[in-house]
Amino acid sequence: MPYQSTPVERIFHALGDATRMAVIERLSRGPASVSELAEPFSMALPSFTQHLRVLEAGGLVDSQKSGRVRTYRLRPQAIERSQDWLRQQAERWELRLQQLDDYLATLKE
Repeated sequence: MPYQSTPVERIFHALGDATRMAVIERLSRGPASVSELAEPFSMALPSFTQHLRVLEAGGLVDSQKSGRVRTYRLRPQAIERSQDWLRQQAERWELRLQQLDDYLATLKE
């Protein structure tokens, strides 16, 4: 059976690159065209658009084409989904650490 990545895994994969993180930061200020997003980076446009495709596949951005201009906007729901996952992980580890602390306290007595 082939491995299927989950939405949260796709989000973290998309966020796992400095270029894509910078694009997310830029889009947090509002929608932008591909050329506006690519401007600060010294890479070929086809290479840059691959980053945009990864962000879109991760559900972090969506795009709309009007004429010859493609505009990207942030999808905050994906960020919220990753925050929920991180919160769940933190709760699990807090519980585990509390259990360890309780166990160590019983050993000390």
